[in-house]
Amino acid sequence: MIEKLIDKTEISFDPLASKAERYEKGAAIRKVVPRSSHQEFIIAQDREDPIDILIKTSIGRIESLLPIRYRRMMESPFAFFRGAAAIMAADLVKTPNTGIDLQLCGDCHLMNFGGFATPERKLVFDINDFDETFQGPWEWDLKRLAASFAIAGRWKKFSNKTCKEFAWHVADSYKRHMLDYSKLSALQIWYAHIDLAELIELGKDEELKEFHQKRIKKAAEYTAHEKEFAKMTYHDGIRARIKDEPPLIYHLSGQEENYTMKEAELVHKRYLESLSEEKQILLSRYSMHDFAMKVVGVGSVGTLCGISLLMSATGEPIFLQFKEARQSVLEPNVKNTKKYDHEGERIVMGQKLMQSASDMFLGWTKDDKGRFFYIRQLRDAKVKPVLEIMKEENMIDYAKACGWALARAHARSGDPSVVSGYIGDSDEFANAVSKFSILYADQNDSDYNKMVKAVKEGRLPISAEI
Repeated sequence: MIEKLIDKTEISFDPLASKAERYEKGAAIRKVVPRSSHQEFIIAQDREDPIDILIKTSIGRIESLLPIRYRRMMESPFAFFRGAAAIMAADLVKTPNTGIDLQLCGDCHLMNFGGFATPERKLVFDINDFDETFQGPWEWDLKRLAASFAIAGRWKKFSNKTCKEFAWHVADSYKRHMLDYSKLSALQIWYAHIDLAELIELGKDEELKEFHQKRIKKAAEYTAHEKEFAKMTYHDGIRARIKDEPPLIYHLSGQEENYTMKEAELVHKRYLESLSEEKQILLSRYSMHDFAMKVVGVGSVGTLCGISLLMSATGEPIFLQFKEARQSVLEPNVKNTKKYDHEGERIVMGQKLMQSASDMFLGWTKDDKGRFFYIRQLRDAKVKPVLEIMKEENMIDYAKACGWALARAHARSGDPSVVSGYIGDSDEFANAVSKFSILYADQNDSDYNKMVKAVKEGRLPISAEI
């Protein structure tokens, strides 16, 4: 049965059909791909060794940083999961496929959501990482997100029953909000956003609500560039320089990478060309003073990432973060044609399509070695989830929020009527996804243990504690 579901051809829909007709077409897919089938996770006989996948995804990364990558993944099964998007992408290929494709986040786990400021200085809740964005089956994002709650729940010592409930709430929230979006016009969906302050008000935990309200107030008042400037720089004569904090922030040497300030300025110039004219005019008032490598995240460790410091003539700073843009882990696993030759452009355009509001300086560039990058502000009033302090009810609230944000993102590039028609109004799909999440959490534990063994055997190098 599974093979039949996987091999079926992609379904196309008439965008001029009524909402009711599209809803019914989505419902008709259930006859080919039953909603209950999504509970299945059967380990393929030809499943590639997860350690081999990790090693493959490390090819082309900065070798001296790989021990930091593996050290961070070794911290827990949840940390491993965060860095193992390629492993799950290869597994999802073997699961039932509805044939409904749209723009995916590609690495949709609970730590890739949070609050941030829009260009209009409004704090919203949304997805905030799109390194792996690509066109693919909508259910892949949802399954990875739901599984992340099951895996994180185990890390926090919740029972399997509770972890399954977290995953269920992700899928149920996605269902309810996708139905809401299916009733709106395309323009109404495009304008839709999730107000962070209003979202926090929906919570029932008064102590955590007060904690987050203080964080929002601080974020709203936070003049990121000035405070980062005071913390991260020093003056070398008349020029401001970024402080080295090896191994996480450091300047490249001529021997390690053939980068010079002149080359960095050329890369920056190419980046400016990707921006709209008014952004180019704005940034023309700033010049580059310095750039340095900065190790970020879990999955990104080892890729060429860093920060650049721009200064105006009157001394106002702007920090930009640049990240190497590599092939999406989804690309080898889907049949869709690649839209962009430039991986940085792929990320930027995917982000603009899925986010309700994107960073005003989001753009792309490349260097003379053919490496692609995307660029955004280093920090802009970000409010990250604090998983460590969440109790059961907080995790449920957060699961609902993430399911809502994912539904809004998918509704922008996909057809919410078709997706909603497939899911329907029963609990069958949410029940299936929650069962899948526990099965995948088991698989993730097994893969994590294989990594621990690989480290002990010397197959994977790890750094000392940082």
